[in-house]
Amino acid sequence: MGQFKDKAKLDLEDMKSGGFIKERKKDLFTVRLRVPGGRLPFDRLQKISEVAAKYGKYGYVHLSVRQSVEIVGVHFDDLDTVIKELEAAGQKIASCGARVRVPTACGGCEYNPNGIMDSQQKVLEVDEKFFGRECHHKFKIGFSGCPIDCPKTREMDLGFMGMVEPSWTEDACTGCKLCSKVCLEKAITPDDEGKPVFHEEKCLFCGDCINVCPTDAWESGRKGWYVRAGGKHGRHPRPADDIMKFLPDDKVCDFIEGTVQWYNDNASGRERVGNCFDRVGLDKYMKEVVSKFND
Repeated sequence: MGQFKDKAKLDLEDMKSGGFIKERKKDLFTVRLRVPGGRLPFDRLQKISEVAAKYGKYGYVHLSVRQSVEIVGVHFDDLDTVIKELEAAGQKIASCGARVRVPTACGGCEYNPNGIMDSQQKVLEVDEKFFGRECHHKFKIGFSGCPIDCPKTREMDLGFMGMVEPSWTEDACTGCKLCSKVCLEKAITPDDEGKPVFHEEKCLFCGDCINVCPTDAWESGRKGWYVRAGGKHGRHPRPADDIMKFLPDDKVCDFIEGTVQWYNDNASGRERVGNCFDRVGLDKYMKEVVSKFND
């Protein structure tokens, strides 16, 4: 017997937490699929289309704002069959509710010329380890490969943005001024000889100066993640707090583990992590979690 055979024993909130969202029409559900980082292989995408065409009532799928694919208009009686057919193709169901959600990510550095950090590799690692972890409320994680920040890390409960520290070698510099022209933050200004003067306090660590330099006078120094926490959108939005710079890539999962544990220990009721910061104080989080990752 499948998990959806006995209607009398079903709880709609439990179903929603498991990725099956009740629609307005009687016995119809939206099935939310797990697509970490928004990347789908062709074969799975084709199978999703086949299942949606076979069991969906509306003739389309919905692409959610968090990179999920949602098969809409699925009748209650077909849910077990839909699960079975999707699982045969390696496609998992997502979740809703008070838990760690499927993480989002940009395309990363594989093909994007602006990419600094491998957001796609990291999102798969994080999804495998943290997806579905129970929390006080929803907990959203996002990865941006560079400071353009397409995944909107400022709106995440925990956001990671790639950054690179520029390093300048005077002997290789010809004073062409390209680095100062390309820097939108005015973090680089030329001196009387055209040589760059670096204003670190203005730098977003995007790497544009490194990419444009024709003589490699600007080179990549350390790379890592700019960390933000406590963000959310919705009817009561809250911008994330800036937490730390240059978190090493191999420390991301440890940082998430510490943050989620701290959140579960300190939050009250259905409270988002940002609201928890506002109530107990961000300093408490910085002292008890972030300080362990500072150099």
